[in-house]
Amino acid sequence: MRCFAAYESPLGDMLVIAGKDGLEGVHFHGQKHFPRTDESWREDPDAPLIRRTIELLDRYFGGERIRFDVPLAPRGTECQLAVWKAISGVPYGETISYGELARRAGIPNAPRAAGAATGRNPIGIVVPCHRIVGANGSLTGYAGGLDKKRALLALEAGFAQPILVSQ
Repeated sequence: MRCFAAYESPLGDMLVIAGKDGLEGVHFHGQKHFPRTDESWREDPDAPLIRRTIELLDRYFGGERIRFDVPLAPRGTECQLAVWKAISGVPYGETISYGELARRAGIPNAPRAAGAATGRNPIGIVVPCHRIVGANGSLTGYAGGLDKKRALLALEAGFAQPILVSQ
């Protein structure tokens, strides 16, 4: 049984999804790979895991340097899961390249595969794929849009509020 709730972030509306084993999704509305709810899902903003995740998102957007201490249950291939686990190890306020991510995920010769898996990350912000950048430090794709990636990185760099920057 999955439950979900809407979340109004400073960067736009989001959808938070929890399953019986943990957090399954945090998505910006309109992003690539946005999930479709069905009749088996129930809207439940009071579910403990949903409430905890929203509380942590509020603290994150408030500029507090926190970790997301919720159980995660993303659904993906073995390669995707390895990449998402490696992404989870990138500290707040830091970035790494896709090549470094591939190395950390145990697929050192496959930075493109690491990039593809990053793009399918279902638990945005909590699994901080916005911290993955090009080899030269350039900002590259982000399912929620590069404006949101810039804003999240600016927030983590110490700015008081997330800043939306147009492309």
